[in-house]
Amino acid sequence: MKTLPIGTSSLNASEISLGCMRIAGMEPAAVDALVSTAWESGINFYDHADIYGGGKSEEVFAQSLKRLGLERSQLLLQSKCGIRSGFFDFSKQHILDSVDKILTRLDTDYLDVLLLHRPDALVEPEEVAEAFDQLKQSGKVHYFGVSNHNPSQIELLQASLTMKLEANQLQFSITNTGMIDHGLNVNMEIPRSIDRDGGILDYCRLKKITVQAWSPFQYGFFEGAFLGNPKFPKLNEVLGAMAESFNVTPTTMAIAWILRHPAKIQPVVGTTSPERVKQVALASGVTLTRPQWYEIYRAAGNTLP
Repeated sequence: MKTLPIGTSSLNASEISLGCMRIAGMEPAAVDALVSTAWESGINFYDHADIYGGGKSEEVFAQSLKRLGLERSQLLLQSKCGIRSGFFDFSKQHILDSVDKILTRLDTDYLDVLLLHRPDALVEPEEVAEAFDQLKQSGKVHYFGVSNHNPSQIELLQASLTMKLEANQLQFSITNTGMIDHGLNVNMEIPRSIDRDGGILDYCRLKKITVQAWSPFQYGFFEGAFLGNPKFPKLNEVLGAMAESFNVTPTTMAIAWILRHPAKIQPVVGTTSPERVKQVALASGVTLTRPQWYEIYRAAGNTLP
């Protein structure tokens, strides 16, 4: 498994992350099989959030680490906070309280990365800065980032922070390519030319912020997976043929397509299948050519100007 730094941090992270959103209701043996397979496949970066399973996902993950005998120092743990029931909350006290609860559930003294989950319209950047400073100085969080934020929202926070935001987790897959579409259709009077995110991909590249791609197999907003889906016949045909040429599976190709982008995007894969984890990990060894990358992009129904 190839590695990458998270932003400008010193973290040496696997270029693929295991997302732990769906593990809350799994049997202990199944969680152990998933985590051990990810670890043996070279994945050392594990993504959590305080709302995943109502906090249960973090608990069962920590219990699995104990059973497997995995050392905390060998792993990179990331979690997120800020989403509450019916509202978002970036207040200083909520951030501090959330981290304490996350650390308890994960049974650890520190997080490698803390992300603010979704933008809070009532954010007061000075409060966020105070919370982050306290967490950094206490050693509870080493690095910080955001999720689902646009450039202006990041700039607003960054203006008050004493540390750099290192990551931004965003929806991105072969069938969710808004971050790319408008850049390919500049100055054209068509829907694909609409910039819906403030140029977030180029912004993150300029600012050396790692983009983490959530739902890399999903289309729409959690509408389902595109792999093997009859709604995407051409895409699955192309992925299948290309996978065969590399002697891998379409699952591998879907992640290899993301990894090929020079922004060094880190896919966050939320599968609960050990076999699929193995297939995902193989993407680290697959490098697509430009024609292959664009062929997959077009097969998803995207057109070039």
